[in-house]
Amino acid sequence: MFHKILVAIDTSASAKDVFDKALFLARASKGSLMLLHVLSGEEQSKINIPILPRQDYYPYPVMSKKTLEFNQQQWEVLEKQGLELLQSCTDEATLAGVSTEFIQSPGNPGQTICNLASTWGADLIVVGRQGLSGWSELALGSVSNYVLHNAPCSVLTMQNISKMNTESAQDESSRVSASD
Repeated sequence: MFHKILVAIDTSASAKDVFDKALFLARASKGSLMLLHVLSGEEQSKINIPILPRQDYYPYPVMSKKTLEFNQQQWEVLEKQGLELLQSCTDEATLAGVSTEFIQSPGNPGQTICNLASTWGADLIVVGRQGLSGWSELALGSVSNYVLHNAPCSVLTMQNISKMNTESAQDESSRVSASD
């Protein structure tokens, strides 16, 4: 069974489902959890940073000192939110009797997950999957795909359950209205 379970948590809607599944597995196997939140360029892109074009001799966009300070403040907000999420999940797991620790780290999510799994000695990684396919997956890459192909241990990928439930409800309402 799995005794050291690494859980990759992000701020997506499906993160709770990923955590709940990992907690269930840890309780069933009397294992421990390592929760990981990676501060990545993807999260940084959620920050709306105004960049001013230069009209004179320098043809590249620049950021003013105020913009850089704003960027730093927003990054600190993301760090705080990540730590709060990790602490909340740790508290829940501890109440359930599961030994849990957490790490928040900046970097490339796929590489960071695989590196931590290796150094911590994980025997299972639980990671969410957003359901990218085709050109989206090719252009944007896929953290779960990277982890699946590079992890030093078993990997459980959780499909975006919230998205699946929304699509099921839409399909069901389409069938109901078509049969009326």
